[in-house]
Amino acid sequence: MGKTTSGDFFAGFVIGALVGAAATLLLAPQSGEQTRSLIREKGVELGQRADELSVEARRRAEELQVEARQRAEELQTEARQRAEMVQTQARERAGQLQGRVKQAVEEGRAAAADKREELLSQLEKGQSAEETSA
Repeated sequence: MGKTTSGDFFAGFVIGALVGAAATLLLAPQSGEQTRSLIREKGVELGQRADELSVEARRRAEELQVEARQRAEELQTEARQRAEMVQTQARERAGQLQGRVKQAVEEGRAAAADKREELLSQLEKGQSAEETSA
């Protein structure tokens, strides 16, 4: 129950009790002195009951506050753990990508070195062919 709902219920309960008690007292066939005495007694009883309900409502509100605080702490802990997990996964993924990039660079260097050797070999063959024909 939210604060508004429980507050509305409590207010409705107290007002209903007061109206019911007043109607009962006013419609009862008693003398004026007895009616006034009964109204005082019922007023005291209702006051005590309202105090009890107020204490109970305050206690329950405090319990709900503690529960809400605990739940918020749990959610913070869960969020922190998820963030750490995501960071760890991101680091691992970055490491994998970095490894792939290094591998691609090495393969590129090796391919470039092979092509260089091939081109140098062709140049040397071309120069020796020119020298032989000259």
